[in-house]
Parts: sequence; structure tokens; C-alpha cells
Amino acid sequence: MIRAIGRSIIAAVVLTVGFGLIYPLVMTGIAQVAFKSAANGSLITVNGHVVGSKLAAQGFTKPQYFHERPSATVPAYNAAGTTFSNLGPTSSALRTQVRTQIRAILKEERPYNPGLTAGDIPVDAVTTSGSGIDPDISPAYANLQARRVAAVRHLPLATVQHLISQNTDGRWIGVFGEPGVNVLELNLALDRIGSH
Repeated sequence: MIRAIGRSIIAAVVLTVGFGLIYPLVMTGIAQVAFKSAANGSLITVNGHVVGSKLAAQGFTKPQYFHERPSATVPAYNAAGTTFSNLGPTSSALRTQVRTQIRAILKEERPYNPGLTAGDIPVDAVTTSGSGIDPDISPAYANLQARRVAAVRHLPLATVQHLISQNTDGRWIGVFGEPGVNVLELNLALDRIGSH
């Protein structure tokens, strides 16, 4: 009996040290060597300063920038507290949120897209993502905003559309997922070409 207890204690200590300390340190070391950027949060730097992460949306509100999906976190775009709204398709709260988003988008985009209707607005423009801070928007939502961004920045529409195309990631291995445009990277590309 005492022998069995002793073996159990030794096994618990060995497994705890092996899988609780050594294994995580080895995996962290491998990740730092093989996947340094991803292991450190896929941070984006400009002139030596971290401006965000490729994996988390930020709140862009100025008209010269592309806007991201609505955020489900409190405060908005809080990477430390990702969440989802958990509102179903029959939820009156979801219906209210979507209608509010539609009104806001029509107010902001219609001056640049005459004839824009609620039916023209992509679903990702008015709904939150599963994480609440998805950094990507659909190419359709980016193209809806292109006329506003081009007009406010005094850029040719073709230039802005080309930047959208350059910053669109396709399906993974051509099959999985949907194409997406990383909003932070697109806005940084806009700032690099200069504008007013």
C-alpha cells in the first residue's frame, strides 16, 4: 500500500514536471523559432511601433478609413475579452442591432453610393463575428466602402479598388473559408500611398 502511494506521488510529480513545465517550454521554443510572428500575436509594426495585430479588429471610425465589422465585445474591439453576441435569428435584440447598423451604413455610404439600399449591404457589415473582433471583412463590404474612402482621400477609385484586391486573402488552399480583407492592413496600405 505504501509502495503504491509512493509510486503514485512519483508519477504525479514526473507527469506534472514533464507535461506542465518541460513540454510547454519545448513547444514555446519551437514556436519562437519556427513561427515567431504567429507565436507573438501576429503583431503589425510601423516605424518600430506596434499598431495592432493581424488577428484582431480595431475601431476605425474616420471616413478616410475602411471600417470593420461591428464588435460584440465591451468595450468595443477589446482583444482581451473576445465574445459573441449569442443572439439567434428570431431575436428582437439582433433585429434592432441590425437595423441600427443598416441605418448607420446608409447614412455614411449613400452620399458616395447613390441608390444604395439595405439589400445592397453585405451581411458582415451589420452582424458581429464569432469572436466579436474579426479583423477581416468581405470583399463586398470593402468595395461598398471604396467610393467613400476614395472621395475623402482624393484618390482615384481604381487605386482604392486595387489596394482592396492586393489585401484580399483567398480561400485557404483554394477550397476552405471565404475570401477576406484585413482592415488594418488595408488602412495601413492606404496611409502608405499618402492622401488628404
